[in-house]
Amino acid sequence: MSHDLLNRIDQRTRLAGHNRLALLLFRLGGRQLFGVNVFKVQEVLRRPDLFQVPGLPSQFAGVADVRGRSVPVLDLGLAIGHPEREPDADKAPGYLVVTEFNRSIQGFLVSGVERIVNIAVEDIHP
Repeated sequence: MSHDLLNRIDQRTRLAGHNRLALLLFRLGGRQLFGVNVFKVQEVLRRPDLFQVPGLPSQFAGVADVRGRSVPVLDLGLAIGHPEREPDADKAPGYLVVTEFNRSIQGFLVSGVERIVNIAVEDIHP
C-alpha cells in the first residue's frame, strides 16, 4: 500500500476516539442525503444485474453476483418507506453499496453516491 493511503486510513481510524465518524453519503432518489459508516462498506459498484428470487419480501430487489459471491440486495428506498419501485426500476442507473454488518454481507441499492465526510457524532440528525 502507498504511504498516502496508510496515512488516510490512520487519520480515519483516529476519528473514532474523538466522537467523529467517516460516512459515505448517498441518495435514494431525492435531495435528502443518507450516510453509512465507511468502516461497514466493502465496496461501491455500478448497479449490477440482479437475479430475482421468488418469495422474498418486496424490499429485496434480488441477488447480485459480486466477485463470485451471491449478495442479497435490499432496495433501501423501499425499506424505509419510499414509494414503490417503477416497473422499469431494474433498468434504472444507480449503485450497489456492499456492506458488512454482524458478519453478514448485503448490498443496498442507492440512486447516487456523493462523497465521504468526516463528521462529529453530535452533528448527525435523523
